[in-house]
Amino acid sequence: MNDTAGDDFLWLEDIDGERALAWVRERNAESRAALEGWSSFDALRGRLRAILDSPGQIPHVRRRGDALYNFWRDAAHPRGLWRRCTLAEYRKPDPAWQTLIDLDALAAAEGENWVWAGASGLAPEYSRWLVALSRGGADAVVVREFDSRSRAFVADGFRLPQAKSDLTWLDADTVYVATDTGAGSLTDSGYPRTIRRWRRGQPLAAAPVVFEAERQDMAASVEVDRSPGFERTVMRRATGMFHDTAWLLEGERLHVIDKPDDASAQFWRQHLLLWLRSDWTVAGRSWPAGALLAADAAAYRRGERRFEALFTPTPTRSLQAFDATHGQLLLSVLDNVAGRIEQWRHAEGPDGGWHGRELDAPRFGSLSVTAWHEPLLGAADPLAEHYALNASDFLSPDRLLLGHTGSAARDTLKTLPAHFDAAGMRVEQLCAASKDGTAIPYFVIWPRGALADGRNPTLLYGYGGFEVSLEPAYSGTRGAGWLERGGVLVIANIRGGGEFGPAWHAAAVREHKQRSYDDFIAVAEDLIARRISTARQLGIQGGSNGGLLVGAVMLQRPELFRAVVCQVPLLDMRRYHRLLAGASWIDEYGNPDVPEDWAFIGRYSPYQNVAAAARLPAVLFTTSTRDDRVHPGHARKMAARMRQLGHELLYYENIEGGHGGAADNAQRADMLALEFSFLWSRLAQA
Repeated sequence: MNDTAGDDFLWLEDIDGERALAWVRERNAESRAALEGWSSFDALRGRLRAILDSPGQIPHVRRRGDALYNFWRDAAHPRGLWRRCTLAEYRKPDPAWQTLIDLDALAAAEGENWVWAGASGLAPEYSRWLVALSRGGADAVVVREFDSRSRAFVADGFRLPQAKSDLTWLDADTVYVATDTGAGSLTDSGYPRTIRRWRRGQPLAAAPVVFEAERQDMAASVEVDRSPGFERTVMRRATGMFHDTAWLLEGERLHVIDKPDDASAQFWRQHLLLWLRSDWTVAGRSWPAGALLAADAAAYRRGERRFEALFTPTPTRSLQAFDATHGQLLLSVLDNVAGRIEQWRHAEGPDGGWHGRELDAPRFGSLSVTAWHEPLLGAADPLAEHYALNASDFLSPDRLLLGHTGSAARDTLKTLPAHFDAAGMRVEQLCAASKDGTAIPYFVIWPRGALADGRNPTLLYGYGGFEVSLEPAYSGTRGAGWLERGGVLVIANIRGGGEFGPAWHAAAVREHKQRSYDDFIAVAEDLIARRISTARQLGIQGGSNGGLLVGAVMLQRPELFRAVVCQVPLLDMRRYHRLLAGASWIDEYGNPDVPEDWAFIGRYSPYQNVAAAARLPAVLFTTSTRDDRVHPGHARKMAARMRQLGHELLYYENIEGGHGGAADNAQRADMLALEFSFLWSRLAQA
């Protein structure tokens, strides 16, 4: 298929091309001139920056060895500090942190625009780390070995140039490395295809390849479990976002793990856990999609197929994630988009088997749980059964609690301060009927004093892809920028997301993707029918796959909306699979090179469907030059085509920021102020 025929704006795909960047600078200037003129712009941007830089933000931590590690940004450290403290210190209102890396100082000393991209430590001492640094927020990173005792990079340590890389510790002198090593080392999606075993001091080119994926796969990956008595290495070929083949590496031999290719397999001590994404019949028994099954790993390796179900979905309940302490599994569950936590343990002896119970936790909102166990220490770990529980909802600031699997009591570690005045605000969960009759739930967050009188500026947000769930969450910036000023906020739980498990996602992929758009349209229509808002006061917003969502919906039903914020979007679906990581999303959307797939993709692809005759709502496109996941060419070309056809739009491209759109709090506050300025200037005047 010729996917460039008739494309007048292909030149805008040249990310750093002089002509393309000149076009970007011109559009940015136009947008700033239009949006900075809003009377509240400067004050709101300052307030949003203060919220993002607030010293009262919860410093979320990861327990590693004897310390808790945190990455922190504030007004004095816009690029951030990587730091650590003890649990005893963390309990204090103002902990004494030890700074390991000052990213602002490092960036200044090296003349780089470094953005933190994470660090992986060698257990159990955690004296050596593999630190990832991104230029401008891109997914591609530079990796350097760091010594946390001397607080310095290791001069002759492991080091990789900028690439989409993954390094995994095997021992103090050996890592597995997946990176760009030249021709043939990457998949069509731009991710590493090979895994090498790299020994300290060895040239990377001399490191032997121990595993290979195919070029058409998404990526190769490796997981190393060094738990005493349960040491395992698992190699994976990801053939798509939700499909993989996995092998156990035993010596130099690979043994395939027999499982459905869309099931997730994970080992925990003597157990194998299988999380199903489709129905599975095995050994004469059927298990539903979304179930979590447990089996004895050694027996499974011998060919036995005996399972116990630790989670079985219902029409309203779905498993979102799980984590493990030394002796318990902690399951994060959604029940009609409200968080629950279940605790499971395996007992030996005559009363053996799995035993579970639901933990007493806040009943409405979102819950996320992180075990603090250090596996290499086993039961001797003083925090072997401790976990951190974060509780949040739309109007209540987050609380971080420390719990123990053997007790119902929890200590409050940190509480987020209120960043906006929620007095008199309320939350309501409603349902809309989609085109095919499916009930689509959505949350309405009402500002103080608002009534269903058809007079409310309303912002409808959605995503609807990749099994991502939109759960209740506290946002100080949304509260200050929208709710506190009298705007109604609506969060739509449309198909394609994960709120009701893998079936909810599978219902809106490939040839069924239009269902996401029908669901979103149904929520918009329901808001108008209930007089929560009107078409002249209704705005929509979405990013990435959500940018595709709002881009498609504004063309299909433009009369429903007055303003559209389309962030880091996919929009040219004829060429999405040729741009950056796009080929990895074929499972979600289909392959536009296949005529049967293009027949359904082409019906909604925004870039191919925008027309001069349509009367469209005003649009603000935002993206980042340094986004190396979703190509900025999508937003650039769509804006250029709409301008050519005479439609009203604004366009803003942040030079830094990666797929997140901003590299630091100043950029984030500025981008948010531009978006809120656009929405208020369109929706408040209606």
